[in-house]
Amino acid sequence: MKDGFIKAAAGTVNVSVADVEKNTEEIKKRISEADKAGVNLLVLPELCVTGYTCGDLFYSEVLLSASQKALVEISAYTKGKYPVVVVGLPIPYASKLFNCAAVLHDGEVLALVPKTHLPNYNEFYEKRQFTSGLALKGKNTVITIDGKQIPFGCNILFKHAEMQNFVFGVEICEDLWAPEPPSSLLTKAGAVIIANPSASNEIIGKEGFRRLLVSSASARYICGYIYCNAGMGESTQDMVFSQHSLIAENGTVLAENKPFEERDLLITEIDCSRLVGERHRMTCFSPVSDESIKTITFSQTIKETALTRPFSPRPFVPSDRAELSERAEAILRIQSYGLKKRVEHTRAKAVVVGVSGGLDSCLALLVTARAMDLLSRPRKDIIAVTMPCFGTTARTKRNAERLCEYLGVTLREVNITDAVNQHFKDIGHDSAVHDVTYENSQARERTQVLMDISNQAGGFVVGTGDLSELALGWATYNGDHMSMYGVNASVPKTLVRYIIQYVADRSEKNLADVLTDILSTPVSPELLPADENGEINQKTEDLVGPYELHDFFLYHMLRFGCSPAKIYRLAKYAFAGQYSDETILRWLKVFVKRFFAQQFKRSCMPDGPKVGTVSLSPRGDWRMPSDASCSLWLSELENLK
Repeated sequence: MKDGFIKAAAGTVNVSVADVEKNTEEIKKRISEADKAGVNLLVLPELCVTGYTCGDLFYSEVLLSASQKALVEISAYTKGKYPVVVVGLPIPYASKLFNCAAVLHDGEVLALVPKTHLPNYNEFYEKRQFTSGLALKGKNTVITIDGKQIPFGCNILFKHAEMQNFVFGVEICEDLWAPEPPSSLLTKAGAVIIANPSASNEIIGKEGFRRLLVSSASARYICGYIYCNAGMGESTQDMVFSQHSLIAENGTVLAENKPFEERDLLITEIDCSRLVGERHRMTCFSPVSDESIKTITFSQTIKETALTRPFSPRPFVPSDRAELSERAEAILRIQSYGLKKRVEHTRAKAVVVGVSGGLDSCLALLVTARAMDLLSRPRKDIIAVTMPCFGTTARTKRNAERLCEYLGVTLREVNITDAVNQHFKDIGHDSAVHDVTYENSQARERTQVLMDISNQAGGFVVGTGDLSELALGWATYNGDHMSMYGVNASVPKTLVRYIIQYVADRSEKNLADVLTDILSTPVSPELLPADENGEINQKTEDLVGPYELHDFFLYHMLRFGCSPAKIYRLAKYAFAGQYSDETILRWLKVFVKRFFAQQFKRSCMPDGPKVGTVSLSPRGDWRMPSDASCSLWLSELENLK
């Protein structure tokens, strides 16, 4: 439960139809297993105390009486156990029978929630035996079981006494399929998780549809969704149940028990804090105040939840190869169509790109070539400028030249060495002193060259800097920081590589070879002289840290508002065996300091297309004062144990 995580589980009950005593023992086993696993919230299938497929046996007083006794027994069994348990059973009330979920914890029945939408079509005929919870007219009432008054109604929330984001509601099976499911009201009233005990039979095509429903519901309501389906112990007279259970979070299926996969507990972690953070930013997610909503509080010891769910060390990069290719193509389209519109609007006669033989300028040039193709204009209208100086190596210069040749653009070389040396004389700077002035003078000279060439050609300058550099402020203010349109502005460094690889895989050999060599070249601004072997001497990741770490930090801080301590925990988990804890903490501190200190550069960054969920545009996603203090963030990191 630390950092907002709760451990959630969907449990299989191998029911024997109408054998309440045997089912009770099976339910106890699942509760015991969940308790040992430290599960916070355990959801068991619909009507699992009796079996869903009892049919007209639900009219039997023998079955109903045994079911209520079982509820008392199961409830007592939860005494001293950790999980909150949601279990399905029939409940008679006011001469009617309701298909209910009982919510149990620490020896008590917290409440009973009746099913709202009863299927009565095709193979289902629930209205034959059951009454909808709508018969309660939205009001919460009480029912007496074993001499105790138990809240009974559809509109009930269950809230942890201390962990304010751990709030859940219950809907049952068909409720998920309905146009207006109970989860709609429950989530707007504050439920962060929806528990769904279900009995959904298996037929061709239903597996995919069920998965779509669960994932889309979790996305629409920005919630965690625990869907626990009935298993193969149900009657097979007319239907077969497959035990297909799913746990989803905001559109992503975190864990799934595939149809007919025999597993007692499906366990993962739901990040309640992440969900609440997402709701904060989604202004269309409007909370409601409904007098019919009743909130029941429960207590659980807050302890650290061991993580088992996957956290990608490269969250911007899909792990599936086909999905990665789709994303690369989608990003290239967004970038090139954005640039196409800008060229059309400005009536530019040419587009100017500074090429260095590095990753970012390579991607920018590829995008610009696409844009000109879309405009049906010759690629010669692209003026690619290479500007060698003190740190330029033969390898990067050669790659820049070959890239321009194979793309068929106009190449110009402007050696800026003399101009920079003259500038040093003008300002009285010793060229032997390789400080920030030495480096930034080159970056600003290059920008001036690009701007002036664009004036000559009646065009504009395309920026090459990426999202990761903007986050770290790894750009010279009014140097490579500036352009007329920054096509890479929301593409993180870790994704730049994969996009270039995607293009290389689909290019003719000459172009593919140069792209491959660019990909294998160390990332460097090449502002310091090469080493004695003529190789790159200034490697960016040696100075500011690995980009894959910084992109991980950036994603979790901006996308989900995670605290530094939580980011550190997730990074240790995601990069286990790759980086030491000390290394991760060191670069996280660097990230926080630079992110806050360099906001002034982002406050006046050029236009550029948004391509993903994380963007730093001051006109779009990120509005932050340039003089904001990072003391709270750093203090949290300093206090980590």
